[in-house]
Amino acid sequence: MDYLCVAYYCITPIQDPNGLVGEYTRFCKEMGIHGRIYINEDGVNAQLSIEKEKLNSLSEWVHGTPGFEKVELKTDPHSEHAFEKLTVKYRQQLVAVDEDVDFSLKTNYLDPKEWSRMLDQRDEETILIDVRNNYETKVGTFDGAICPDLETFREFPEYARQLATQYDLKKTKVMMCCTGGIRCEYFGPMMKKVGFENIFQLHGGIIKYGHEVGNKHWKGKLFVFDDRLTVPIHEEGQTTISECQFCKQPADKYYNCANMTCNDLFLSCEDCLKEQEGCCSGECLQTGRVRPIDNKPIAKPFRKLPFEEKLRINLKKRRQALDSLA
Repeated sequence: MDYLCVAYYCITPIQDPNGLVGEYTRFCKEMGIHGRIYINEDGVNAQLSIEKEKLNSLSEWVHGTPGFEKVELKTDPHSEHAFEKLTVKYRQQLVAVDEDVDFSLKTNYLDPKEWSRMLDQRDEETILIDVRNNYETKVGTFDGAICPDLETFREFPEYARQLATQYDLKKTKVMMCCTGGIRCEYFGPMMKKVGFENIFQLHGGIIKYGHEVGNKHWKGKLFVFDDRLTVPIHEEGQTTISECQFCKQPADKYYNCANMTCNDLFLSCEDCLKEQEGCCSGECLQTGRVRPIDNKPIAKPFRKLPFEEKLRINLKKRRQALDSLA
């Protein structure tokens, strides 16, 4: 069965976000949709997976919501659901930033082709900021991009304030990009608030850029927050910019540390992954509870087993122990 990974967002006032949570929950369950959908008074942020044949129904439903008529659904094919389950919830922040954002402070949108042309013509007074976390930019980014060494988006408001002390607020042209666009919707007003005047946002994010332009100006892969973890933005001209943390050979696959206390993401080649038994360090391999590594062709983020599955495994082990005593 063919599936699609779908990403979209809409920043628009929602009068009854909890009511919309209920509507989304009912619709998504009926359609067999998996994913994470966050809703509040500011809008909707959605990443989901759906059977390919049901995309038109999803599109009609989303665009039928007042204020969502022009929302663009960005899609990529996948062989299975890219999410384990469906989560639809009211969330205090669509993007975790811990600061109020004035969405009336608008920035300039550039479609992917305009973005590419601006990169072609980029001068010394133009800076390009990748508004994503450091583990995301490690595997892929635009040529010449500033990649802040920040682990969470909550650190970006302070980063904006620091930038304001380093650049000419009137002359500097700021280009900014993120995965699908929503983090730029937040970072743009932050930059306006601290005084930057010329701000340009990649409309539709890196996902749309890959669809319409390809790998021009881009290097590496794109980190995504679903089972795929890293994907090419376009099939042609792929490169690898990251490396295995053990042998330093090119590697762009993330894994969760097999030490259940750690569980951190790390980059590794397959040979080193086997040698380290799925752990991110020798210490993690030697201490704590280490689960068996996933040898499947497509590595997925680690998930805790459901209670019923744990019970089944424990019962099986108990029977095996009793059989060995018989």
